[in-house]
Amino acid sequence: MPQPAATAKPKRSEPWWAPRIWQGMTLKAWLRLFFGNGCAVAPSRWHVAASATVCSAANSVLGLATRAIYGRRIRRTPVEHAPLFVIGHWRCGTTLLHELLALDERHTCPTNYQCFMPAHFLLTEWLATRCLWFLLPRQRAMDNVALSWDRPQEDEFALANLGVPSPYLSIAFPNRAPLHGDYYELEMLGPEQRQRWKQAFYWFVQALSLHNPKRLVLKSPTHTFRIPLLLELFPDARFVHIVRDPYVTFASTIHLWKVLYRTQGLQIPRHERLREQVLDTYLRMFHRLEATRQLVPPQRFCEVKYEELVARPISELRRVYEELDLSGFQRVQPALERYLADSRDYQTNRYELSSEDRAELARRWAEPIRRYGYDREPAGSLVSG
Repeated sequence: MPQPAATAKPKRSEPWWAPRIWQGMTLKAWLRLFFGNGCAVAPSRWHVAASATVCSAANSVLGLATRAIYGRRIRRTPVEHAPLFVIGHWRCGTTLLHELLALDERHTCPTNYQCFMPAHFLLTEWLATRCLWFLLPRQRAMDNVALSWDRPQEDEFALANLGVPSPYLSIAFPNRAPLHGDYYELEMLGPEQRQRWKQAFYWFVQALSLHNPKRLVLKSPTHTFRIPLLLELFPDARFVHIVRDPYVTFASTIHLWKVLYRTQGLQIPRHERLREQVLDTYLRMFHRLEATRQLVPPQRFCEVKYEELVARPISELRRVYEELDLSGFQRVQPALERYLADSRDYQTNRYELSSEDRAELARRWAEPIRRYGYDREPAGSLVSG
């Protein structure tokens, strides 16, 4: 897939009416987040808090209606095909791989609407996505990837909006202490908390399966920490782990969180702990994956390098199908070729990486840099990602 270099994109302000993550919450989840953070909303963001309050009340009503109409059917819906999980650190290409795997007509995946309105998408998606198409920007703010209600999305947002504690809730109040870091490695939780997480996640998977019974392709970097628990729920699950040049990953992840804090946060972000959080979380994820990946049989775990996927997307995706015994790649290839043709003009961002950052990454991330085969200094101070 061609990936021409591009200059860094200018900041784009979100219009006041653009949807925010928190507008998909249930009322109980929203009030817990709002009051649990001391109502510390910046004056310029109070309109977002007000709209989230109104929307969350409506979400709760629609959620109750959904459970009344579909609740029994959801509980009785079998998950006939063990999901395929796309895992890997933020900005390593999980979105690209998710979209490529979703091209297979035998697969399905949670959409933006389903993840941002998880309590009632079964009841409202057919109408809302037709009437509210104009609310979404055409591209994601952090990387200019195309955006629409029906494109694949991370299920971690669905869990957060259903009221499940999630590290992603820190996006709302970026200047306060990070929230729910123990919900990365779920084994750190007590039995009751683990069970509640499993029930909420499985309910969402069942609701998605009721909507479409095909094999689910689920993507979230947070799942990279959770292989043991995911195997408890889905013993035959398959995993695709994607890695990327850690120097690029660092710069691009910093950019990601800054954009999310700016466009989705309820405070004016100061980024006081951001750099250290990225450095620490990357290592934490690496060590967790190394400690748990052997739980997955080799024929159900595949690793991909982003750079090779971009350079040779057809052959790399064919390898993924072969290693995971998914079969039928020849039926997917025409859709893949069309996708690649449509995205051939996509341009990545470029970031300035200081010599101090390069030196610290080489020191602190030395083990994953060697493990993934990136043991070299980046050429120059600019990296693309």
